Amino acid sequence: MAWPYFLDCARYFAPEEDGCFDPLMLLRGDLEVEEEPPSGLPPTFIRFAHHSYAQMGRVLRRTAARCPEVARTYSIGRSFDGKDLLVIEFSSRPGQHELLEPEVKLIGNIHGNEVAGRELLIYLAQYLCSEYLLGNPRIQRLLNTTRIHLLPSMNPDGYEVAAAEGAGYNGWTSGRQNAQNLDLNRNFPDLTSEFYRLASVRGARPDHIPIPQDYWWGKVAPETKAIMKWMRSTPFVLSASLHGGDLVVSYPFDYSKNPLQRKMFSPTPDEKMFKLLARAYADVHPMMMDRSENRCGGNFLKHGSIINGADWYSFTGGGKLAHKRTVCAPLTAHDNQAAIHGVLSYRGADEEKVHRGIKGVVMDKFGKPVKNARVLVKGIRHDITTAPDGDYWRLLPPGSHVVIAQAPGYAKVMKRVTIPLRMKRAGRVDFILQPLGTGPKKFLPALRRTAFPRSRAMLLGPGPQGAPPEPDPEPPAVRRLPSAGGSKPWWWSYFTSLGPHRPRWLLKY
Repeated sequence: MAWPYFLDCARYFAPEEDGCFDPLMLLRGDLEVEEEPPSGLPPTFIRFAHHSYAQMGRVLRRTAARCPEVARTYSIGRSFDGKDLLVIEFSSRPGQHELLEPEVKLIGNIHGNEVAGRELLIYLAQYLCSEYLLGNPRIQRLLNTTRIHLLPSMNPDGYEVAAAEGAGYNGWTSGRQNAQNLDLNRNFPDLTSEFYRLASVRGARPDHIPIPQDYWWGKVAPETKAIMKWMRSTPFVLSASLHGGDLVVSYPFDYSKNPLQRKMFSPTPDEKMFKLLARAYADVHPMMMDRSENRCGGNFLKHGSIINGADWYSFTGGGKLAHKRTVCAPLTAHDNQAAIHGVLSYRGADEEKVHRGIKGVVMDKFGKPVKNARVLVKGIRHDITTAPDGDYWRLLPPGSHVVIAQAPGYAKVMKRVTIPLRMKRAGRVDFILQPLGTGPKKFLPALRRTAFPRSRAMLLGPGPQGAPPEPDPEPPAVRRLPSAGGSKPWWWSYFTSLGPHRPRWLLKY
């Protein structure tokens, strides 16, 4: 692999600083880096240095300007103090959702004083651009087939508080929350409790759960609203959030099925896929694979450095939201430089994890896309829906699966697919839905087979003084003609003449 040029981080330190910069261990509000690189270095170098909010914005915009054919920056909203929540996107067509191209998002700095993920994503943005310019075939293939969104800082307000105090003076809570004193990783709606409730109800759908109305009665941070709006507007297939702290990959659910138990294994319907994704990250992370009990985060060695969130500790309101088109795999990581390769391997390496499973288009018989069609997998109670273009992505573990596509007004279609142990691209599985028959066409054969005198007797009962009902005055040939106006079916005038006994359900034509 071709590697970009790296600049010695010690070159950007104040004289009293000793050694290289570690963004996890040092928060320095007074640390400034020079804006322009020293002369003689190519434009593809990556500068490892701490970034203030303003510097982060400049680096992201400069990176997008360096690779305009595959990158752009945009804001998903503003923090409580008015700072842009800046995203850098990488794609072969920046700003556009391409048919069958999976969307990935990575979020850092949810807690303002956890800066490892923030700096990691800033470096990752520069790395993707640099490697693309250097002609790295894997990175070029990745950017040409995947749309990647990086949000380095979800909590810029909290970060500013922590950075101003400095690492040697602030406590672990300083800057953790946003400017409203809200923990953003506890501010999302509690959909897990509703999932548990619906899962026990026969016939109920435990996915596509609406946000409870009482959630909006409390304090909802603008940063939280921005993330939820972002998720509704973009059909993300895969998601990850990077925290600082323990050396472990955590995946949903975060909330225990039994609220009285602080730790309780609580899997989602996609447990197998989540474990596969978590393993893909941990297995290529050098520190996570270190078997030494003396390492940082050694407590998770027996779990293989991955863990179900609720089995770690149970809480509600975390950012691991289940989106209708998404399989999210949020991460908690500690190592920074090695995690760059871990994140890339999470999406790439020998097999691109976001390209594992099936993809396709759901359309009608005329080839028109069917948006919001449901794509179900038997045995996994987590449906996804198609994007406006009718395309879908479904991450699936190895094995045989029965996949069903259905939409209102159409007959469902069922297919069996087999996912191999190793795959470099998702299998293409399209669905063509046939419309269901309309109401009046169903009635006509039955009415023609049944004699009208019998039908009238059944609707009205006996005639006056017990006499049998009168025979139908119109012969069958006449009855089959449309009404005079031509706007109603042939049987309309007959049933409307029955007065108060007319079948109202039938006349809703």
